[in-house]
Amino acid sequence: MNVQTESNPNLPIREATFYILLSLALKPHHGYAIMKDVQSLSGNRIILATGTLYGALKRLLELGWIQRVNSTQSNETGRKRIVYRLTDMGRGVLDAEVFRLDGLVTAARSRLLDENKGGTQAPA
Repeated sequence: MNVQTESNPNLPIREATFYILLSLALKPHHGYAIMKDVQSLSGNRIILATGTLYGALKRLLELGWIQRVNSTQSNETGRKRIVYRLTDMGRGVLDAEVFRLDGLVTAARSRLLDENKGGTQAPA
């Protein structure tokens, strides 16, 4: 386990969780909007089923990473939509995961760039 992960026991997070938090980073959304946004953000790689999404939202609520907010939006049946927003804690987890992933990509690019320049690799 690396130092970054040890200092933040919430990391790494699942890819679907990452996209849900990312979906809520700019503004609150209701469940269906989160589903569509996750699908778009992931380039159609992640298509959340309703049960999967609401199970994840329940877990994120319990962790305190998201919260429900009062909404004036209604669905087609006239029911109030439940809207979720990212909490400060959730934003911190998202920011930490972005930092962790950026470190992985930076290391990979550096290694691959060295390899392409004919650099030497340490023996395995």
